[in-house]
Parts: sequence; C-alpha cells; structure tokens
Amino acid sequence: MQPVRMVDLQGRHLQAADATEALILDVLRSGRWVGGPVVEEAERAATEVFGRRHAVGVASGTDALALALQVVGIGPGARVAVPALTFFATAGAVCAIGAVPVLVDVDERCLLDAAALGAIPRPDAVVPVHLFGNACHARLPGVPTVDDAAQAAGCPTPGGAVTATSTYPTKVWSGAGDGGFVLSDDAELARRARHLGNHGLAGEHVHTSASGHVGRNSRLDPVSAAMLLGQRTTLAARADRRRAIAARYDAGLPAGMVALERDPGNTAPVYCLLTPERDAVRERLARAGVESAVYYPRPLHAQQALEGRAEVHATPMADRLSGELLALPVHAGVDDRAVERVLGALQW
Repeated sequence: MQPVRMVDLQGRHLQAADATEALILDVLRSGRWVGGPVVEEAERAATEVFGRRHAVGVASGTDALALALQVVGIGPGARVAVPALTFFATAGAVCAIGAVPVLVDVDERCLLDAAALGAIPRPDAVVPVHLFGNACHARLPGVPTVDDAAQAAGCPTPGGAVTATSTYPTKVWSGAGDGGFVLSDDAELARRARHLGNHGLAGEHVHTSASGHVGRNSRLDPVSAAMLLGQRTTLAARADRRRAIAARYDAGLPAGMVALERDPGNTAPVYCLLTPERDAVRERLARAGVESAVYYPRPLHAQQALEGRAEVHATPMADRLSGELLALPVHAGVDDRAVERVLGALQW
C-alpha cells in the first residue's frame, strides 16, 4: 500500500505539467536566465495572490524577511518582536541583519499574542507570522510591521508596511527551489527592496545604499518564476481540495484530539491538531503508512543558535503547544480513500 505522504511535489506538478514545462523551456531557450519578463510576470501574479500593490522577487523567504526589515529602517541592535513558536527563519532573518529577536508568547492558535506583545518593552519592529493559513493581527501603533506570510498564499491577511513571503517547494504556491517576494503598497519601500536585492546597483559599476544598508545578491530566478506561473492556474482548485480535506478531518477526529481553529478563507496550507498524546499518535500513523509532521517541536528560545542573541519573555503557551501540535497530510493529492486511512489510524 502506498504511503500517505505529507508532501507530493511530483503529483502537484502533474496537475499543470504541460503549461509549466512549456514556460520553463521558453526561459531556457531565451538565454535570459536572470531577471526578464517571466520574473516580472510572476511579480504581477504575486500582487494578486497576496493583495499588495508591488512585489519584488527575491532569492528566498528568509531574504524577503531580512530585506523587508531593512527597508523599514531596522539594523544592528534594533529589537524585533517575533512569535516564540514559529519556523527558525523568522528569528534567523532578524539575526542576519544584526538585530535582536524579541521572543513573545503566542495565543491558542499559535499566533503572536497581542496582549503579550503589549506587555513587553516597546520594540523597534514587529513581525507577526500568519501561520497555518491564519491571519495574525497583533501589532503596535507607530511601530513598523513586517508581515511574515510564508504560509499565506491565497489567505486573507492584514498588511503592515511590508509583507515577506516564501515560494519554497512545500508552500501552496511554490517555485522549483528557494525563492520569495517582498510585497508592499508603498512604491518607495518596494523600490528600496529591489535596489538592495540587486547589489544596490544604481548605474554601471555604481552601487549605493538604501535605508542605511549595503545591497547584496537576492533575486528570484526565472525558472522558479516560470514554475510559479504554471502553478498559478491550479492554485484555486488545490486550495478548495485542501479545505475539503480539512473539513473531513475536523468531522472525523476522535475524542481527545482538537483541530486548531482556522479563519474563514483559510486554504489549509498545514492542517494541525492538538493532542497531549502526540508521540503515540505519530507512531500509530507511521504504522499505518501515514506521514505526519510537527510544527514546531520546540520554541525558539530552545534553539541553541539563539542563545545569547535573543531577548526572551515568558512563553507558557508556546511551551505547551510545542508539545501538542501535530500536522496531517492535507495536500491536493490526498484522495478520499487516503483521508479515511488517516482518520482510521487516529482511532485508539
């Protein structure tokens, strides 16, 4: 019996293979392998997917966060509030530009907690993470907000000064490898992000700074841009299928397991449930040939890389959720029989 996998990139590609491969072949034959019209078209598509006016393709979601923070004026020594339970890149990008991650507790949906944010000394910037397809509304008046929307393709999310997103292959809307976008409604902030991501190039062999920062190489490659454009045609249908799978899981979870609450319009990029018996549940799933994942097994303050680099506040909710969150397969390649296999494996 075939396993029920957490990710099926081959299956996803087959849904739009002809269109996607034609676009990629056009790029290869064009000889324009950096920048060009296919990247520009992908940037226009990104403004539609994320609901922002301007988009700048960059080399990764981590770069998108770092550049977004830089263009709003964040640099060495600045304090940046981030949720205590999220993927490492959110804090890693803060460290990469010399700033200090301020680890703030999350709420019961694993989103940056507004009350906890308001209780700490005022930070220089806030990075709400729109996690598991849910929108995070925690922010502070007068403090720059950079929205981490790495999992939010197609989900309604509020927009601070700048939005950063990832097109890593496991995302709902993804390229052929690493990639991302810096998005904003402010044309000047978008211009600065593009400038910094292209070595700060202002003319032939002329490099200037922006927002006090020196530029570097961070550009979305045309092959990934072509993949994004090919996948754009199936994005809505795949989101509908994910929602249908999530609804079936919701209805079939056994006693003792609770689905993480989802916003209306959530595309279910990740389906998470809460169970205090997570390890035992994972073992049962594995025996039934069902893959699962933990998002995330430890809070950021437990990451060795951040020891002595982060400002840590009390995180009781993050500590609890990190021991109970469990993700089930929810991609569009999971058919109805596979859904029933998953639910059957969850039963005691």
